[in-house]
Amino acid sequence: QVQLVESGGGLVQPGGSLRLSCAASGRTFSSVAMGWFRQAPGKERAFVASISWSGGSTYYADSVKGRFTISRDNAKNTVYLQMNSPKPEDTAVYYCAAGLSSRAVGSSEYSYWGQGAQVTVSS
Repeated sequence: QVQLVESGGGLVQPGGSLRLSCAASGRTFSSVAMGWFRQAPGKERAFVASISWSGGSTYYADSVKGRFTISRDNAKNTVYLQMNSPKPEDTAVYYCAAGLSSRAVGSSEYSYWGQGAQVTVSS
């Protein structure tokens, strides 16, 4: 069982930066892959990034590649999403999720979810 709590959301200006955190409880955190998804109003939940249990492999959606960075600290049971140069189209509720494989990009392949954090990119 893994419980996830996101933090760090808020309002950010285009071109700025923001870091989301996801704190996990449960002794299995270091053995699971972690992912970030987002859902904008009227749209389906979409894959953003994922990271393997060791942190050695990362995957990104094309829309965020080169701007966002996913990382994890297994000693702190925390996964991060560093958002650099955000754009208005990045505005969404961001969710962290835990699953078996970091190669999974479908939301149905992740078993545990946080409650979500709102990110609004606007000047």
